[in-house]
Amino acid sequence: MLEPREGIPPVVADADALAEVIAAFAAGSGPVAVDAERASGYRYGQRAYLVQLRRAGAGTALIDPVGCPDLSALGAAIADAEWVLHAATQDLPCLRDIGMVPERLFDTELAGRLAGFARVGLGAMVENVLGYALEKGHSAVDWSTRPLPEPWLRYAALDVELLVDLRDALEAELAEQGKLEWAQQEFAAIAAAPPAAPRKDPWRRTSGMHKVRKRRQMAVVRELWEARDRIAQRRDVSPGKVLGDGAIVEAALAMPTSPRALAALPGFGQRMSRRQLEQWHAAVERARALPETELPQPGAPLNGPPPPRAWADKDPAAAARLAAARAAVSALAERLNLPQENLITPDTVRRLCWEPPADATVESVAQVLTGYGARPWQVDLVTPALTGALLPTA
Repeated sequence: MLEPREGIPPVVADADALAEVIAAFAAGSGPVAVDAERASGYRYGQRAYLVQLRRAGAGTALIDPVGCPDLSALGAAIADAEWVLHAATQDLPCLRDIGMVPERLFDTELAGRLAGFARVGLGAMVENVLGYALEKGHSAVDWSTRPLPEPWLRYAALDVELLVDLRDALEAELAEQGKLEWAQQEFAAIAAAPPAAPRKDPWRRTSGMHKVRKRRQMAVVRELWEARDRIAQRRDVSPGKVLGDGAIVEAALAMPTSPRALAALPGFGQRMSRRQLEQWHAAVERARALPETELPQPGAPLNGPPPPRAWADKDPAAAARLAAARAAVSALAERLNLPQENLITPDTVRRLCWEPPADATVESVAQVLTGYGARPWQVDLVTPALTGALLPTA
């Protein structure tokens, strides 16, 4: 499919045009296909730069959230409809930021996983399930570009063109496999989930951080990361375009004593002005001057069990439980033809095996799993296998 059925709609970028779209979609019928395009890798943050919708009786709409930053009226107009998204958890945060929050949804990517499809990207799903090849190739472009080129708009419109058709076909497939209730519980959990809390110590996720062992060096990573983040936010560009993670780690390991020494490190020398070098070196010097009491601790405080690789030394019995539990989950997932992580999250299995209930019964294990957020269908399926894995072997 190379062209939307009704052609490429005009981009909605003002209040009058938005009012017309709201009226049309309120009067439409059935589910609403929803998608959003961000400028990841180009701009700071994860805001939406284009929102695409399609509904029977309303056609397709392409909305510019820069010109129309508040879409809460549109969200309210389609609040009673089921929203169809592909990989919903990726788009829901940026949609929430502009006032669009679904009350119920259908996630075609998650449906594909539960149905046992090996490839669950939108293009692969549309081709495998509906027999259409979508024009692809613009997913990683800078969607903050204005005006948006026509080929990009065509791609964006095609992303919602067949989403409801895909939803209907996947619903039928899940029903045939006896998995529709599972999917509905998953969709309800996604719709009801609160916004994610801000990540604690996000600088610890710097790529290559595992090479940084000393606390003073960790302080350099933190200072450089925070300085980069301030600059990126002020300039509204992706942090990676300001300074690469690799450069931050190199500076932390080398602890350069001058801007000139810093310029000799990978990631700092090319096309970097003296003023920029001085600002990065100032961050290194701030870390160097910190008292010991203010240096970061070697690891982020653990909320839960230690990494599984350490279990054999720390608690061999827990390691044995985890091995048995993983084997049981793997076998069950294979029999049900779905990914292990969708049957039950690996983190839930680890937590259960590290701190099992004192008396491992089907009832007590089910209670623990529910407390960790497992859905009823997951609890019903995995509890017997996990209970067996927790029992000591003879």
